[in-house]
Amino acid sequence: MTQKTKLILVGLAGLVAGAALTVNLSAIANKSADTPLPVEELRAFTEVFARIKSDYVEPVEDKKLINEAINGMLTGLDPHSAYLDAEAFKDLQVGTQGEFGGLGIEVGMEDGFVKVVAPIEDTPAFKAGVKAGDLIVKLDDTPVKGMTLNDAVKRMRGKPGSSIKLTIARKGVDKPVVLTLTRAVIKIRSVKSTMLDSGYGYVRVTQFQEHTGELLVEALQKLYKDNKAPLKGLILDLRNDPGGLLNGAVAVTAAFVKPDSLVVYTEGRTEDARMRLTASREHYLRPMQMDFLKDLPEGVKQVPMVVLVNGGSASASEIVAGALQDHKRAVVMGTRTFGKGSVQTILPLGNSTAIKLTTARYFTPSGRSIQAKGIEPDITVEDPAMPESEESFGIREADLDKHLANPAGSEPAPAPAPAKPADTIKAPPADKPGKGKKATPLEPGEIVSKNDFQVNQALNLLKGLQILQGR
Repeated sequence: MTQKTKLILVGLAGLVAGAALTVNLSAIANKSADTPLPVEELRAFTEVFARIKSDYVEPVEDKKLINEAINGMLTGLDPHSAYLDAEAFKDLQVGTQGEFGGLGIEVGMEDGFVKVVAPIEDTPAFKAGVKAGDLIVKLDDTPVKGMTLNDAVKRMRGKPGSSIKLTIARKGVDKPVVLTLTRAVIKIRSVKSTMLDSGYGYVRVTQFQEHTGELLVEALQKLYKDNKAPLKGLILDLRNDPGGLLNGAVAVTAAFVKPDSLVVYTEGRTEDARMRLTASREHYLRPMQMDFLKDLPEGVKQVPMVVLVNGGSASASEIVAGALQDHKRAVVMGTRTFGKGSVQTILPLGNSTAIKLTTARYFTPSGRSIQAKGIEPDITVEDPAMPESEESFGIREADLDKHLANPAGSEPAPAPAPAKPADTIKAPPADKPGKGKKATPLEPGEIVSKNDFQVNQALNLLKGLQILQGR
């Protein structure tokens, strides 16, 4: 085979139980090894392999041993490198279309248990009440302890209509929470929008998929049409957005910044791992695709904006928030983001399997690496209605075992954004977790709760900016 298909990932913070990962397709030639093989280490490997085959208490298939060895090599590198068997590889390729089978949980590993980073909206997990920070300790009657993350994800996947029982340890709850979920074919519309008030629009991106850019344009067109006038302000909600397609993130950023503005760049050891992606059509469109950003309503690139983020905002969503912050195009509000600033490349192995290998770090336009640090909001606004959120659990890249270090170390990143939030807005005492107020469930057809404290603070800021501009 003289060519390999390469998939470039910047997306989800961990493997997903039936959810999509970030992909972008290109082709590269096979690279010849530029270093000699470690003969002594390979000899040790073959000796261990032979001893297991001859002496292990039960017979073991060669395929299992080799697969486990490959998986061990990759998982020992960092939290995001992994071996993808045929099923996982197929799910990854299908998932970017926004339709996949499973539960809809974005997960990682902690202390041998599956930890929920975020349930995906409108999925069985979300509807059943699975929360960010939950530790899944049993799948049906099988303990999770000792499983690899891939094994746990496989068990959570299954035929739509079949059910699975999750036993969950939840902070603040004395007894295990037992939930029975019915697997489904999950179709996610990645962009949702509504008018919050006269002249003020709200757009939420749940994850970055193949058609997110086009859906954003449709949402903005509808907001301008419903308002019957140019918007006075816009909220872009990226909270709990675990990532997605890199070109989707570029498209969303390009909708709001000047043409050809730098969105993100990557640095790695090889030439093809070094990229500079700008707000230009070749970096967000598929081949032969019409430029949907030409249909943006007039004034979108000037409308005052607030971008909402939290600890569940990871990777592609951090690229968007960081770019808009660096270009001083929007005020970033909420809490510090997840901090996944690495790029994964999917390399098929020729037998319907693949490896997911970390090949680069990405940087915001000003040169910031968010790896293990995240994006610090310009204004910190805590979420009083989510005790299971990142304020309580601290679920971030820096907490993952073997995570990549930030190239800037502990020194402040070279960025125009403040090293610390410029201001902090806290909810009144009666609204704090444990004081009796909980998140208000969404009504049918409702996009965002009227009692969402962070959204209301963003709306107040936009109205304040409008008053100042008027003066």
